[in-house]
Amino acid sequence: MPEEPSIRLAGIVDLSAIKTLVADAYAPYIPRIGHKPGPMLDNYHKHISECRAHVAEDADGIAGLLVLIPGPDALLLDNVAVAPRAQGCGIGRALICFAETTARARGYDVIELYTNAAMVENIALYQRLGYTETRRATEKGFARIYMRKTL
Repeated sequence: MPEEPSIRLAGIVDLSAIKTLVADAYAPYIPRIGHKPGPMLDNYHKHISECRAHVAEDADGIAGLLVLIPGPDALLLDNVAVAPRAQGCGIGRALICFAETTARARGYDVIELYTNAAMVENIALYQRLGYTETRRATEKGFARIYMRKTL
């Protein structure tokens, strides 16, 4: 059984590795969506500077990324990405569990997220983890599905 990843707040020293991880993790979706997914366009320097980015590390280095954004009524799980080399090893689930634990610790009883409608594997995972769809919208050229979970 794989060892649990170590999850920590990202530092500016992680920026290059985060950009590479995001590019590698989301590249397979480009043909499905027809353009780069939203997370490939994000400003990770800003996320790191605002203490919103966390990384999961395994024996081989940074294996996952989590971006959490506080909102007035819920914590937004803005991005969860796993390096292709580490997919299927539980990193994504560990990051989502970390997000939920962080939400509770910050006093939230709801966590929200959105994903591209073309990312059907992610939608199925979120549903298995107790997230329910709340709405669909097309924003900035992206077909998004919004989901939430009561903690």
